[in-house]
This record gives sequence, C-alpha cells and structure tokens, in this order.
Amino acid sequence: MTKFKTALGRGLDALINQQSLQEANQSINFAEIKKDDGKQLDVLAKIPIDLISPNPFQPRKHFEPEAFEELKKSILSNGLIQPITVRRFGQDHYQLISGERRLKACREIGHKEIPAYIIKVDSDETMLAMALIENIQRAKLNPIEIGFAYKRLMDECHLTQEQIADTVGKDRTTVANSIRLLKLPQQIQECLIKEEITSGHARALINLPTEAMQLDALQKILDGNLSVRKVESLVKKFMKSTELPKKITLNNSDSTVIATTVNDIEDKLRKLFGTKVQCKQKQNGSGEIVIEFYSNDELERLFELFEIIDKSYS
Repeated sequence: MTKFKTALGRGLDALINQQSLQEANQSINFAEIKKDDGKQLDVLAKIPIDLISPNPFQPRKHFEPEAFEELKKSILSNGLIQPITVRRFGQDHYQLISGERRLKACREIGHKEIPAYIIKVDSDETMLAMALIENIQRAKLNPIEIGFAYKRLMDECHLTQEQIADTVGKDRTTVANSIRLLKLPQQIQECLIKEEITSGHARALINLPTEAMQLDALQKILDGNLSVRKVESLVKKFMKSTELPKKITLNNSDSTVIATTVNDIEDKLRKLFGTKVQCKQKQNGSGEIVIEFYSNDELERLFELFEIIDKSYS
C-alpha cells in the first residue's frame, strides 16, 4: 500500500483518470452515459443498481433523515450531479467505494441504473483506506465516526498519526484528540453524536482521570448548558479537589505512620492519574514515585494531565 499512501491526500480524485473522466465537475447528462461493457477501468458508465454490493468498510453509522429526504428531492428535480464510485467485484458485480447516500436515494426513488466511476482497487486494505479517507474528507461524519475512522486507518491500514494528519490535511494533535474521544464512556459518546455537547466539551472531559468524574461533569454540562470554557474551569476544580497536600511531615522513627501515609498518597495518585502508582519511601524520607502506563496514547494522556496540573498552580 506504499504507493497508494502518496495519493491518499487527494482522496479518490488521485485514483481516477481525470483525462478520461472530464465529466467529474459537470452535471451528468444521464442519456449520454454508456452502459458498462464489463471490461474497462477508469470509466464513467451506467451500471445496474441491483448488482452493487454495499461497502463493508463504510465508517458512517448515522444518517440524518431530513438531509436524506432533501437528497432524494434534489435527484428527482435535477438528476444525480455526482456519480458514485465502485470497483469490479466478481463476475458482473460491483462493490461500492463512495456514494452510499446517493445509491440508497436512487434505489428508493426507483432507479434501475446509476452512473458510476469504475476504478481499479487491488486489495481490501486499499479499499478500506479509500472509503475512510473519502468519508473523512467529504462527508459530515460525527466526531466519534471520525475517531473510529482514524483508529481503523492506524490499526488496519498501518498508517501513523502523522501520515493520517498529512493525508486529511489536519495536524497530528487533532488526529490524536479524535482518537482519544473513543476512550470516553459510552454515555458521553452518545451525547456527542446527538450534538448535546461539542467536541470541545468532550476534549475537556477526557482530562478527568476517572469515568465517575467524567459523567459527573457531563451532568453539570447538560443541567447548566455550560460553555466549553466553563467546563475547562470545572475540570480544573475537579483536579484541585484531588490535590495532594503540598507538605507532609513524617516521623522517621515511626515506620507505621510512614507506611500509612504512603498508602494514602498512592490511593490519591491512582485516582488522580487513572493508572497504577507506586510510592517507594525510605526511612530517611527520600524515595520515588512510579507512575505506570501501557501504551503511547496512555503516556500522552498522562503528559497532558501533567500540563493541566501545572497550569492549575500557575
């Protein structure tokens, strides 16, 4: 897929033979488009709707009913302006790459054929990348769908966050934050999908170390219709509520007191950082604190948490 990665940044446009498909930016005269001969690639042709299989890699999970009805009315009034894109799939069959809403609308309207770009796709991996990139760049995916799309590009197409960022024209932090949204509790994700909260709200909630604190903050957002800035302030207050004492005086001769205090500190740090923490203290009062992490994403989360704590003291 190395060669394909260089073309991803321009979506499907980079893979379509523009010289032979000059109709791309024009309204389609359906009557002038020839039927597919079953052989050519990089062509615009009419194909039977019943012979098109759905895209198994479609990242979109939610369709707005009102927008879909508007699309059907537009097709009835003006025809299909933008063709779908497919690949050949078995004998006399096709598999959809992009244009699921257009295909569904034409099917419900009663059309038997649809204009489609027929292009070559060598592998399922490339198919997945094309579907995800095309949807990210051109479709109105919700933040959770975008996060899942980025995650699949990493897991199944083996792209780094930097490569994804270059491909879709975003910075790496944006890609990382989108993927981190997937770690939020399901209730918060659903509120984000329903647009009850924004991505800004969700990013602020990520910084809270426990699910209970995140859900508590979510309820305050919904009850008070809080702005993103107010939520960020709320998060700082949550963090301060779990602060450790700035100075702890220990009796070095009393090992029981030391052990008890260290255990309390460990408990508070575990709640604060949301991961395993070990405090190792010697009789002379010196020691070390070990904060464990289990992935690059977890390390990045902890680093951002340190930044928030640092800002709360400034």
